[in-house]
Amino acid sequence: MSGPLGGEHSHAREDARARALAEELGAQLRRLKGAGPKVRQFLSMVQLDRDGEPSMPALGALPDGARAVGFGRVRRVIEQDLDARVPELFADVDEEPFAVASLGQVHRARTSDGHDVAVKVQHPGVAEAVEADLRNLGLIGPILKRLAPALDGGGLLAEIRERISEELDFEVEAQHQRRLERLFRGHPHVRLPRVHTELSTRRVLVTEYVDGLRIDEIRQFGDAERDRIGEIAFRFFFGLAWRDGTVAGDPHPDNCVLCPDGRLCPLDFGLLRDLDPDDVRGERDVMRAIADDDARGVHDGLSSLGYLPDPGSFDPDTLLEFLGNAGGWMLVPGFRRVDPEYVARILELGYPPRSPYFALMRRLRMPPPTLLLRRMELQLLSLLGDLHAGADWGAISAEHHSGRPPSTLGREDRAFHAQRQAGR
Repeated sequence: MSGPLGGEHSHAREDARARALAEELGAQLRRLKGAGPKVRQFLSMVQLDRDGEPSMPALGALPDGARAVGFGRVRRVIEQDLDARVPELFADVDEEPFAVASLGQVHRARTSDGHDVAVKVQHPGVAEAVEADLRNLGLIGPILKRLAPALDGGGLLAEIRERISEELDFEVEAQHQRRLERLFRGHPHVRLPRVHTELSTRRVLVTEYVDGLRIDEIRQFGDAERDRIGEIAFRFFFGLAWRDGTVAGDPHPDNCVLCPDGRLCPLDFGLLRDLDPDDVRGERDVMRAIADDDARGVHDGLSSLGYLPDPGSFDPDTLLEFLGNAGGWMLVPGFRRVDPEYVARILELGYPPRSPYFALMRRLRMPPPTLLLRRMELQLLSLLGDLHAGADWGAISAEHHSGRPPSTLGREDRAFHAQRQAGR
């Protein structure tokens, strides 16, 4: 069959095949009981198993059916890793965890010298289960290749293995957190907990306990305060990426605490990745081109970054339209309030398999080092939607991609980082 009608039928069949492959991939990942939930979260660019929900579960979210383990098993992990009895290490430990995630749970405690701490303990056996799944991850490679032929499936799966393997090692997380805590020590808007290195091991991470309000209480605030908190979160995560070339991959509502002094305390730094400076500059160039409505600049920037395997086959205007729908919320000037309904609309337009640009996206390549950056953007959008936060996100972004003068909280933020740079 030829002509427009035949073309429409052909596209419909191709779209149906792609959706079926996405479902097949989701079913395969659900069979991985250890690493499956995390791999599905990393592959949120293909939006598996959304079932009408506005976003995937957060990295670190509790998998279906998981429960906190009894304190007797927690005690054994602590004592095995630290080679001492719990009463010798802590003056007091709350045996009921105040937080539970896929890899472990967190207990409040007091050290023998009187410091209030959070003790994160890995669930017994979880590392072995996840590592076994990661060894079998290659089984989904052929499905990925059929779903998105241009995708570097092998490279992406290798990136996912590396990131999840690092997340299993709490000593790596401790290194990440010490580094960021030093970077933001004394910041006017952000506070990060200090690590108790002498009490931290591969399966135990002990940090300063930060008391404050959690997301359920923050949601009850008025617009002005929620907007302020949302702007702090936006500036922290995106500023870290654009200014320092470091992606912190877990901006989730449950990982945010509002301190009594008004500062925001982000938590959980098991997922951290440094980006190549040239890639950071290239990403900035693409952002600026989207903001400037520069289709040719978007095309050339994506090509230089490796997103376009065959640059000549991509229409610049279509690329600009697609990225404008997916990322315009943070690049187009003007006040914009983000709520769950707005997030859902962005996901429908900008993320497969329901996006009208799905056929285009199947032809794009995802450079593996940028996977966590894309995931962070999606997570942060969902966080802002959860807060119902509003701001001129485009103006804040322009401070980084176009060197615009800082506004609102950006003045204090820039002054802090300038002083930090000068003190090096």
